[in-house]
Amino acid sequence: MNKGDLINEVAQIVSTKKQAQEVVDGVFSAITSALKKNEPIQIAGFGSFKTAKREARTGRNPQTGAEIKIEARMVPKFVPAKALKDAVK
Repeated sequence: MNKGDLINEVAQIVSTKKQAQEVVDGVFSAITSALKKNEPIQIAGFGSFKTAKREARTGRNPQTGAEIKIEARMVPKFVPAKALKDAVK
């Protein structure tokens, strides 16, 4: 399923496809802005989104083999809820 498929699923609940796109975009925007502020998001029965710090490290360029520095950064993490895990079994 991609974003377009998700919008089509939501469109079956709301009245128009345009409204469905606004809803989906709004949810994604809210999740993104909360993660930018380093705020965790918990959705009961679905899972939680949070940020984690990835430490700086040394990597290698696969073409040349030269060492490169990879800077530290924040990355999003998703932890599924038990209900979601059980539904996927």
